[in-house]
Amino acid sequence: MGMELGIILAYALGLIALYIIVWVLATPLKFIGKIVVKAAIGVIILFITNFIGNFIGVSVTINPLTATIVGILGIPGVVLMVAINKL
Repeated sequence: MGMELGIILAYALGLIALYIIVWVLATPLKFIGKIVVKAAIGVIILFITNFIGNFIGVSVTINPLTATIVGILGIPGVVLMVAINKL
């Protein structure tokens, strides 16, 4: 009977350890996933900005850095990128 309790405790500790390991490894992946999604949204916003800006002479270079900045900051990021490109 004592051996069965030891096995049950070992399984329980193993499952807890596995849960902690998966949680630690999954947390950075969620963060990276959010950044990638925001960068994709930034690319779309930059394409729209360049399309509309083409009529008034405004354009922003589309690269991973500008897409991420625009994706994270939103409209202020677009204004920032346009201002930097006009300098």
